[in-house]
Amino acid sequence: MNMLESEVKSFLLDEVLRDFTNNSKDKERNELLESIMNQHSTIPIFYIGSGTCGLGAGAGKTKEAIVQYLDTKKINYKIIETGCIGFCAVEPIVDVVMPGFNRISFMHVTQEKVNDLLDAILSLHLPQNIGIIGQLPLTGGRSWEGVALLSEHPFFAPQKRLVLTNCGIIDPTSIEEYIARGGYRSLIRVLNTYDPKQVCEYIIDAGLRGRGGGGFPTGKKWLFANSEKAENKYLICNADEGDPGAFMDRAVIEGDPHRLLEGMAIAAYAIGATTAYIYIRAEYPLAIKRLKLAIQQAENYGLIGKDICGYGNDLELRIKTGAGAFVCGEETALMHSIEGKRGMPRPRPPFPTTQGLFGKPTVINNVETLANVSGIFEKGKSWFNNIGTEKSKGTKVFALSGKIKYTGLVEIPMGTTVRDVVWTIAGGVKDGKKFKAVQIGGPSGGCITEENLDIPIEYESLIKVGAMMGSGGLVVMDEETCMVDIARFFMDFIQRESCGKCIPCREGTKQMLQILNSITERPVANNDALIRFKSILQIEKLARVIKETSLCGLGQSAPNPVLSTLKWFREEYESHIFDRKCPAGQCVNLRVMKIDPEICTGCTLCARKCPTGAIQGAKKAPHYVIEEKCIGCGACIEVCKAEAIHIV
Repeated sequence: MNMLESEVKSFLLDEVLRDFTNNSKDKERNELLESIMNQHSTIPIFYIGSGTCGLGAGAGKTKEAIVQYLDTKKINYKIIETGCIGFCAVEPIVDVVMPGFNRISFMHVTQEKVNDLLDAILSLHLPQNIGIIGQLPLTGGRSWEGVALLSEHPFFAPQKRLVLTNCGIIDPTSIEEYIARGGYRSLIRVLNTYDPKQVCEYIIDAGLRGRGGGGFPTGKKWLFANSEKAENKYLICNADEGDPGAFMDRAVIEGDPHRLLEGMAIAAYAIGATTAYIYIRAEYPLAIKRLKLAIQQAENYGLIGKDICGYGNDLELRIKTGAGAFVCGEETALMHSIEGKRGMPRPRPPFPTTQGLFGKPTVINNVETLANVSGIFEKGKSWFNNIGTEKSKGTKVFALSGKIKYTGLVEIPMGTTVRDVVWTIAGGVKDGKKFKAVQIGGPSGGCITEENLDIPIEYESLIKVGAMMGSGGLVVMDEETCMVDIARFFMDFIQRESCGKCIPCREGTKQMLQILNSITERPVANNDALIRFKSILQIEKLARVIKETSLCGLGQSAPNPVLSTLKWFREEYESHIFDRKCPAGQCVNLRVMKIDPEICTGCTLCARKCPTGAIQGAKKAPHYVIEEKCIGCGACIEVCKAEAIHIV
């Protein structure tokens, strides 16, 4: 054990954690805390957003350029790689702490901009050609003149960050910094103050509901498992984030892994589990790496493992990597996978809290649910209960993607409207396009249309309009999006990911996909119009059969994207079927190209580019399209300099 770790254990664990009622201002301890949190550094510190999204945007090359610059000039420095702060649209993000100053955050710091940034900031000037997100106050730090606080930025101001409070701010590989910021206090408080049943009741009173889908009360689930008599019980964290466009769990684990571990330790104590699993998809290598390190650190500090902090409780944490099967997000399939079996759901009852992993009582919560737990015990159940709405308490993390100005990760109080998320936080639909819909809840969710933009984001309100909270994916679509094609995309995903155990899901989703494919392709037979007309009637009936008879929740929610788009955009389906046209022009097989003879110059570029010879016409004379040959690829549009070709 190095000197710093020894000091931290002495000062933080013994004084801060064990004596959590002590509010004394011990100078030596506070100086150590501030040192750990880099409050009074004597050298420049550079924080680089190095989550998976940041690395994808070039943060690795940015770091290399910073190191090369500073080493060349022989400047002492410190670099800390953080997780994602959520503002993915402006990465790579670099924060700088100059001695005596507040921490200041810069956006779009690519490799090419590093020299300009460092030339300015090391001279205590602000760069002219690099965007500033804001500044983060530090104890005794001087403010940067003319720079707003990070919390005042339009992207962050409407948020209430509980789960994400440390993400992008702290060093996720440092348990010392997590402890210095109050981490593991809640675990010690729980072990010292409450018996397991009281912990369950505390979470019930707080109003925490599962953040993975249906929103079942978390404390009640814990209480069910707590009341079971068994030699062994298990806790499982479901980090198998399979929804397209969802990356909330990954970001939390990469940016603040100890928050998850602390929540799991409290949950395990509440239900009487001594073994816990984190089921995480193998496609998250950075998250897995940081989890393994965090577990090792927590074991070294005695915060998990044998006889936690001397209170007599044991907890062994294990990581189980999944192979990316969507169905393993369903809790019974997930348990089969951990057991070494094929990931397939089973009928319920018995429910997992009675007979789960290896036949023992088991509680399964997702990452966001467990990441809320420590904050509830830190600030109190009444504090948490006062956030949100009457039936939906606390906050919800969403992954914003699609046709919006600012993509990223946000955490909002329950009850925030969809309109506020899209326009206030995400900056509205980009490129001046018209808003069309929001797909919320992933493949199992549904659409929110313009007429429903002002509904509050809460479990019951979303269900009323045919959507659901789901895991938290939120995809914004504009006028150029084809809703039939969106339904086809999700149905293709669901059909491929079906485990095949039950006939309604296995065969029903296949038939639904065939119907959607048929109405997004060009008719080939004379009686095809009648068949296509029957399809729209059959697909609704088929969807309801699948919904009512599938074995698991994934199969039961599989038709939701079709039912939702049919409900709100029926005219688009009718246009595909009756007019054989895609109003948005996205269904390639229904495209028909038309050349305006008044504009066409007869340059022949389009005819030469057409792969099927569908464009005819003499040189320097207007050309025309033979519809029967046109495949709608759009190659002609790309090469037409006169802009004479349009989709009709």
